[in-house]
Amino acid sequence: MQLNSKIEEIFPRLADSRKKALKKIGLKTIEDLLYYFPPRHGDTDETKNTKDLKIGDKIIIYAKVKKIKASKAYYKKITMTEAVLEDSEGTIPAVWFRQPYISKMLPEGTFAKFSGTISDRKGKPYLANPAYEITESIPTGIFKEESDNHFFSPIYPESRGVSSQWIHHSIKKIFNSGLLDEIADPIPQEILKKYNLPSLKTALIWIHTPQKKSDAVSARKRFAFEEIFFIQLSRQSQKKKFQQQPSFKIKKTKEEIKKILDSFPFKLTKAQEKSIEQILKDIGGNHPMSRLLEGDVGSGKTAVAAAVSNAVVTTRPNEQSFGNLQIAYMSPTEVLSKQLFESFIQYFSEKNISIGLITSSGCRKFPSKTNPNNWTGISRPQLLKWVANGEIPILIGTHSLIQKGVVFKDLACVIIDEQHKFGTNQRMKITKKSEVIPHLLSMTATPIPRTLALTIYGDLDLTLLDQMPTGRKSVITEIVTPAKREKTYETIREELKEGRQMYVICPRIEEPDPEKAQALRVKSVRAEAQRLKEEVFPEYEIDILHSKMTPADKEATMSQFENKEIDILVATSVVEVGVNVPNATIIIIEGAERFGLAQLHQLRGRVIRSNHQAFCYVFSDTKAEQTLDRLKALQSAKNGFELAEKDLLLRGSGELSGKKQWGISDIGMEAIKNIKMVEAARTEAQEIIKEDANLKNYPVVKEKLKKIEVHFE
Repeated sequence: MQLNSKIEEIFPRLADSRKKALKKIGLKTIEDLLYYFPPRHGDTDETKNTKDLKIGDKIIIYAKVKKIKASKAYYKKITMTEAVLEDSEGTIPAVWFRQPYISKMLPEGTFAKFSGTISDRKGKPYLANPAYEITESIPTGIFKEESDNHFFSPIYPESRGVSSQWIHHSIKKIFNSGLLDEIADPIPQEILKKYNLPSLKTALIWIHTPQKKSDAVSARKRFAFEEIFFIQLSRQSQKKKFQQQPSFKIKKTKEEIKKILDSFPFKLTKAQEKSIEQILKDIGGNHPMSRLLEGDVGSGKTAVAAAVSNAVVTTRPNEQSFGNLQIAYMSPTEVLSKQLFESFIQYFSEKNISIGLITSSGCRKFPSKTNPNNWTGISRPQLLKWVANGEIPILIGTHSLIQKGVVFKDLACVIIDEQHKFGTNQRMKITKKSEVIPHLLSMTATPIPRTLALTIYGDLDLTLLDQMPTGRKSVITEIVTPAKREKTYETIREELKEGRQMYVICPRIEEPDPEKAQALRVKSVRAEAQRLKEEVFPEYEIDILHSKMTPADKEATMSQFENKEIDILVATSVVEVGVNVPNATIIIIEGAERFGLAQLHQLRGRVIRSNHQAFCYVFSDTKAEQTLDRLKALQSAKNGFELAEKDLLLRGSGELSGKKQWGISDIGMEAIKNIKMVEAARTEAQEIIKEDANLKNYPVVKEKLKKIEVHFE
């Protein structure tokens, strides 16, 4: 047995359904199985009687199977097992969806330990898909007041065909094979000793089969440190390589900087001025700049980007007396790219600077030969020719900027808007568009906890825009329960009468198929737009916007909304990033519990675009206390940075979904809550890269780092 051995080779009698399930949850090799950590361990602190249960509890009960039967759900006839579990205090229903075989595994009269979450079904509590372990009887003396004994069992994420029990027994088989003695520890011994971390072998045993709670905690701490340490190694290595490259030196005098700052038609905030000065100092140095500008929604990042662009394109390449250095400005959506193009036209209209736009649906150039005050549509080959010979100093676009055919003459700076929407690989691709490495300014309006920023953007210097433009009012945010809907609609009607406009955000585009039992019963764009027009706001113009529309249709709809031809725009979260309609001051977010706090904050940011009072109505049908607490944080947080910190603290392990958003596992996201751990991992990584950039003295570290970097691309 080796770490890279296929699971099906070591367990040759796997059923096809189990093979399929293992593939679905990403378990292919023995190493995958060893690193499939349980989010939690069941212990007697969580053991309950049936009379003590509340919806949302994660519990363990010892009970007898009083009744059990295989059945089918009403919708789509999904198979399930329904049971009634009984202990000395009462009974609780249990349901296993898509697992009819459970009825044979747990015949009536069986005693077992059940662990799972108490959910709501038809208004009554039940135990959903519980893991179970058969016992000879219901043990006595297991509750805290009766005994100090603890029983620990790992509870793994399951999939149809792979139970928590199967994973636990399979890992025990690996332990018994002696494989753990052959695995090299990727963390250097001196670092383990310095931070009192267990060895790899010990940590694997403790996380999968802990004898006491402190074992499991210590193991999780070690693996959390390991993940952050290797991400930091990767980032610090990239930073060192980046800084060793030549770049264009863009020197501006104090008078020139003042002229740039004074060229805006509005007064910049102190935070904007400080950010611009900091960035201009960076690009005047001997190494390529690599900086992240993090600003809350509406804090004015585009103005900072415009000022930096001004400094770059008014600089001659290599001290020549002609030509301009070039800017590439990449944003995640066509809607945002076109808005940036329009904003830059306003800013550069009197500066005799050409601006290009490139997206999958077409190209544009400003100024037009026939109308110097407007742009014109041009062919892609013509635009690329002008960019390649340096005639277009500023090129704005989507992912189209990364394509092979896009070549610059003197690309001096790359600006990436909404950094979190692009991977590291995409970021590196665009910085390779020039022989001389361009300066890099990444920007994000998604406030990130400091620990997370230090980790995922470890190769970037950080600048914060923590001030809002003068006159901006805070959004009034209200959580709206079903009982308050009608009253809220009347309040909104008063604002619409004043000539304001509104967004309504829905989680889905279409209504779910009623035949599908597991389809989310949440509002859809099409149905909600129709309902609002027929039942709530018949006197107003209502239209829709979603990701499946063609770019031309999206642009036409947004143009109508901007021109006040549409009063209410019902959309998916496609409007989350950068959409700028100052007259839209109201937003309803339907099914708010389906969105993360950061995304809710981004959506709310669509109505902080003017000095008019803005309103955000968070519509939710949830009764779960934890979810309501999370939504209340949206009300109480003073800004996005505070909200990001709250979001991180409110979400428990298994709910962070770091891998989906940042490429970090849930156990790594736990470490992000600990600033000392992040700083320790960062310090150790910096020291190693400083002394041995090629990791010649750390072969095991080097091998592990290769895997990490492939994962993050």
